[in-house]
Amino acid sequence: MMTDQPTELRRRALRIDQINGHPLYLFALTAAEVLQIADVSRVSRDEASRLIGYQRPEVRSHVQDIIDYLNSGPVIFPNAIILALSSRARFTGSRGPRTHDGLATAGTLRLPLAGPAQAKPAWIVDGQQRAIALSRAERHDFPVPVTAFVADAVSLQRDQFVRVNNTRPLPPSLVTELLPEVDAPLPQRLSVRKAPSMVCDRLNNDERSPFHQMIKRASTSGNAVRIAVIADNSIVSMIQESLTAAAGCLYPYRNLTSNEIDVDGIHHALCLYWSAVRDAFPNAWGKPANDSRLMHGAGIRAMGRLMDRVLAIVDPRRLDAAEQIRKEIDLVAPYCRWTAGTWDQINLPWNAVENVPGQIQTLSNYLIRVYIDARAARS
Repeated sequence: MMTDQPTELRRRALRIDQINGHPLYLFALTAAEVLQIADVSRVSRDEASRLIGYQRPEVRSHVQDIIDYLNSGPVIFPNAIILALSSRARFTGSRGPRTHDGLATAGTLRLPLAGPAQAKPAWIVDGQQRAIALSRAERHDFPVPVTAFVADAVSLQRDQFVRVNNTRPLPPSLVTELLPEVDAPLPQRLSVRKAPSMVCDRLNNDERSPFHQMIKRASTSGNAVRIAVIADNSIVSMIQESLTAAAGCLYPYRNLTSNEIDVDGIHHALCLYWSAVRDAFPNAWGKPANDSRLMHGAGIRAMGRLMDRVLAIVDPRRLDAAEQIRKEIDLVAPYCRWTAGTWDQINLPWNAVENVPGQIQTLSNYLIRVYIDARAARS
């Protein structure tokens, strides 16, 4: 017995009229229905080299991050998918005196379902990675908010695509500072910075820390800005690198089985090491980065890599650890040019070392080499 296939999808919707001919609709679809209704208009060129479409390719890692979040349990997914609707969509206002509040009209939106070889009635203007992830998530009935406008012309769709995606991203320092306060599962690229950001907070707030009130975070304001001379991303990156690399001195503080991190142990080790650095370079400590490359991102990262070597030799749990670490730092002190002079072998003035991967690597390599040579000579 043949079963009649549905030819349209009906959803309760609100209609908002901003300009004639292009009404906006607010409604909901299930996760499975988004790609049933909408297509992705990929950017490419036809045989005559004319530009068609506007969407970038799928970003698999980003899609997987969203899938992991959707499958993690009860979640909130407030970001609306933005669609451009074909004029074949039909809206019927509800009857009654309370269906219009002066701004929006309540009613029913009818979206035609595409048959074989037929075009879908909508195109995704914003949220293609989210739409793809929703289609592959476990909950196919998960409700998704949708904002749609009627536009058959690709030029109008492309115009809106550019405007929606031309907003400035959040400052990295703001995102980093917020991470410790987020309880929900995070994408991998953010979760690896959560614990380092938490440790960074503690280093900045602990009166016994050598970094007390010296780390500039997005929330730093007022008089605190004057003494906050170190960018938090430099500290977070230094901790993250040591915590995630197998050769890092902070790596043993992670329990990969239970996914727990010994924050107290990390804080103790960092305070011991960086207190020795502070005491070894009193004239370079606490100055703005323009006056001291030790407080600069390159200095923090390079001395952080030296830390991996030093704390591999000196156990921070030793009673005399502070004294022993200081002896190790003293081995490289004569070779450092944090506030004046020219770096030997690198042949760069003290203030020419920049916070870029190549120069961080060069400075790190130099400090580690002179440290190894000095230790060998001491023996």
